[in-house]
Amino acid sequence: MPTKFYSMKVLNESTAEIDIYGAIESEGWFSESSAKRFNNELKELGDVNTIYLNINSPGGDVFEGQAIYSMLKRHKAHIVSRIDGCAASIASVIAMAGDTVSMPNNAMLMIHDPWTFAIGNSREMRKVADDLDKINESIVNTYLNKTDGKTTESNIRTMMQEETWLSADDALKYGFIDEITEEVKVAASIDKSFAERYKN
Repeated sequence: MPTKFYSMKVLNESTAEIDIYGAIESEGWFSESSAKRFNNELKELGDVNTIYLNINSPGGDVFEGQAIYSMLKRHKAHIVSRIDGCAASIASVIAMAGDTVSMPNNAMLMIHDPWTFAIGNSREMRKVADDLDKINESIVNTYLNKTDGKTTESNIRTMMQEETWLSADDALKYGFIDEITEEVKVAASIDKSFAERYKN
């Protein structure tokens, strides 16, 4: 079983914390999915009112990440997303689950069109492509809803197509985040093999 990319803990009777540090990966065909385990552990946090969601991740499996975003959006707690170092690819989508989103001035946020690995026959491959198209539309709408008129749908699509890295100032200007916080020091979360997947 791969190392978990997240951890959860209850801070007190009304507050919990989730760390997503590292690549978001499925656990494969022969074990319970990461998203399913995430959902089970999210329920185990109990009746908390606030969840601090700390992110330092290069992204990863788009289907797992999309599921985690949906779970967090459905949760009744107030979600505070904090981009500690990097929220790239599907990790940036998970960050948008926050009712408020902040990042320090030394952090980065990256958005791009979703992609994934697939294996199977031609019908299965076409289905994966269709699913990615649907997820792409969902992600565009996710960003658009968060930015709340500070940028356009056309601009978001262009930034996604071009794989755009945003500083804290850029992210605030376009409405992806609500607040810039002081610089923080965090451990690196992107290994060389994962970084090489990105164009920029």
